[in-house]
Amino acid sequence: MYVFLIPLLLGFALGGASAFTAAFSRRWGERRGQMATMILRNALGIPLWIFGYILGWRAPARFLFIPGGAVPVLGWLLIAVGAVPVIWGHLQLGLRTHMPSMRDTLVRTGLYARVRHPIYGGGVVIFGGLVLLRPTATVLVASALGIGWALVQARLEELDLVQRLPAYREYMRQVPRLFPRLRRR
Repeated sequence: MYVFLIPLLLGFALGGASAFTAAFSRRWGERRGQMATMILRNALGIPLWIFGYILGWRAPARFLFIPGGAVPVLGWLLIAVGAVPVIWGHLQLGLRTHMPSMRDTLVRTGLYARVRHPIYGGGVVIFGGLVLLRPTATVLVASALGIGWALVQARLEELDLVQRLPAYREYMRQVPRLFPRLRRR
């Protein structure tokens, strides 16, 4: 029943490679470091955790509650709301999101003027919506692990970004991590 945890956790671990772009580049050179990040994250990590999540979704498990009434609507609404910053963030970053490098520049416009990690913030909201659509123990565990991974990954990436982008430290003081502030300072 919990076999899905193997590819899910392995995928999260490999997907975390983007937090080590600076270290890989120092060790193997800029181009090889970028390739290591890209392969570990995009070719191995992301497909593995998606596969693990699908296994968790399909695992035979009893529902924790019957998702009737407005619950599925709320689930789909959360998925739609979460997808907006995920898609917009990828479009705004372009190749930097798939192939981080030592030559990246800091993006502080658009969505990134309001939040430092909109892709992870959107992912957290999507995981919440998925639990409402299929409220089983396996989906709850997979989603909780996904949310935990997004929080840890955002912090680890920031440690890497401070090394690669000198202006990132000041950016961190000015812009919230996952969700925009409701009021401007």
